[in-house]
Amino acid sequence: MEVQFTPDIEARLAERAARQCLSPDEAVRDVVTRYFEEEDRFVKAVERGEAALARGESLTHEQVGDRLRRFVIA
Repeated sequence: MEVQFTPDIEARLAERAARQCLSPDEAVRDVVTRYFEEEDRFVKAVERGEAALARGESLTHEQVGDRLRRFVIA
């Protein structure tokens, strides 16, 4: 597989790869791997939320606000 980047993106990639002692290819593989891992976590979280809704487990708007306020204050 071959991917074409703009000169600006290539320069940024080369700089960041060098800072991490990686080749640009290694840096791209690392970024793509992390992207897919994060995407998988997100999809699983959505699926858990959908399953909770299907079981009738939901919060009111006020309950969500209360939880967010506790989170921000804590």
